[in-house]
Amino acid sequence: MLGLGNVLLGDDALGPYAVATAAAELEVGNGVELIDLGTPGLDLLPYLSGASAVVVVDTVRADGPPGEVRLYRTGELLTAPTGPRVGPHDPGLHEALMCARLDGSGPDEVILVGVIPERTTTGIGLSAAVRAAVPAVVAAVASELERLGACPSRRLEPQPPDLWWERRDHGATP
Repeated sequence: MLGLGNVLLGDDALGPYAVATAAAELEVGNGVELIDLGTPGLDLLPYLSGASAVVVVDTVRADGPPGEVRLYRTGELLTAPTGPRVGPHDPGLHEALMCARLDGSGPDEVILVGVIPERTTTGIGLSAAVRAAVPAVVAAVASELERLGACPSRRLEPQPPDLWWERRDHGATP
């Protein structure tokens, strides 16, 4: 699972938030990694190359109410028209997938678990609508991992997610 997003831009922190929540709640087993990539642009390519399947979590531009969860599969991601690139992820997932396909190293399957954001302006913390969607996002990731044969399970003693960017000390160590 790859979480994409900028923790300093409100709901754009969905990917990192979902990775932290999944790590706190799920045992994913060997061969599965939960990685917060931030805003990688084409640096996403090494995480796609050689993988058989990838589940990505990010906010998505789509019509619908904030907090609505959408699933997009490989075919939809590869055929979606690309618009002008002016955001923090540019270039994005589509471009990285196309590059991986061109060199033959791309994953056979990519699933994007996306959530429609309410706000992606400067500020720390998810909106109430997007925060409320996080359990559905983690459930969708677990379901996709299970479908792919990874067999995730709930931790017997889940911990609160480590949302270092929301702490007052912003992750500073004494």
